[in-house]
Amino acid sequence: MNLQKRIEEDLRAALKASEQLKLSALRMAQSAIHNKEIQLLKKETGLSDEEVVEVLKGEVKKRKDASAEFEKASRADLADKEKREAELLAVYLPAEISDEDLERILKDGIREAGLPRGKAGASGPKDFGQVMKTVMPVLKGKASGERISAVLKKLLG
Repeated sequence: MNLQKRIEEDLRAALKASEQLKLSALRMAQSAIHNKEIQLLKKETGLSDEEVVEVLKGEVKKRKDASAEFEKASRADLADKEKREAELLAVYLPAEISDEDLERILKDGIREAGLPRGKAGASGPKDFGQVMKTVMPVLKGKASGERISAVLKKLLG
């Protein structure tokens, strides 16, 4: 079953079960998917699962950012709501790779990053951008950019 159909079925189930928070989160996600279909001129064909995942990642990120802003503004109730919505939507995203695998891929990327310039590898924080260019095609969709950045900074530190 494709991801869009699964979201539709879960939305119907949430409606029947009167789960207001889940219903709200799924409706917003479905709306974002619909808007992306219009933007990409794919109204008739629909989005692929990969495109739906990208939309959902954006929605989860929006909710995490909103939660952080609400916490700064001392609005714990709204921050909690946003966090729970992010968790509900994250269920539809593929699992991220483990920390060990991420670190291994980044270490390989550090070694490869210096090759075009004739160096043995990345040597410090100044090579951060070069390493990111090398590893992002491999890690796209497997780990969040924040997580990749944090681990890479630690390795280059």
